[in-house]
Amino acid sequence: MSYYFAVIGTQDNPLFEYEFGTSKQGGDGQSRFSAETRHLNQFILHSSLDIVEEVQWTTGQLYLKAIDKFFNNYVSCFITGGNVKFLLLHQPLNTAGGTGATRNSTSIAANPTSPQTEEAVKNFFTEVYENYVKAIMSPFYNTNMEIKSPVFRARVVAAGRKYL
Repeated sequence: MSYYFAVIGTQDNPLFEYEFGTSKQGGDGQSRFSAETRHLNQFILHSSLDIVEEVQWTTGQLYLKAIDKFFNNYVSCFITGGNVKFLLLHQPLNTAGGTGATRNSTSIAANPTSPQTEEAVKNFFTEVYENYVKAIMSPFYNTNMEIKSPVFRARVVAAGRKYL
């Protein structure tokens, strides 16, 4: 499965972006987004912000699960208390044909809507949220400023390898 993770600020501006692949079940951690669709990832995430804003007021949860689907790409969302959004675009391994067999699979990489995948994404978001709070507590960080910390990036990479 390929992933594109973004932290979106309160003014709908990207604060952090990272693209990676699965490290579970023999994955090499490299994303498999095609060259034609790679440039659409940011647009797909930003187009799902309208749905996020609708869903966030109907539930009291911070983790909103998979809120949107664009062709074979799923968007999951986590909202912080300060209305900063963590969005994760995930694309299953088998994107061409034969989706009947992959829907019955419990593999995280094969079925983005399975309970195992939802739990893995939730754990990823929770760990990234803890690191995000540590990053914004820096006296040099201003609200809605891009996160350029190499430590934060390394911790997002580690969380991605650990859970996804």
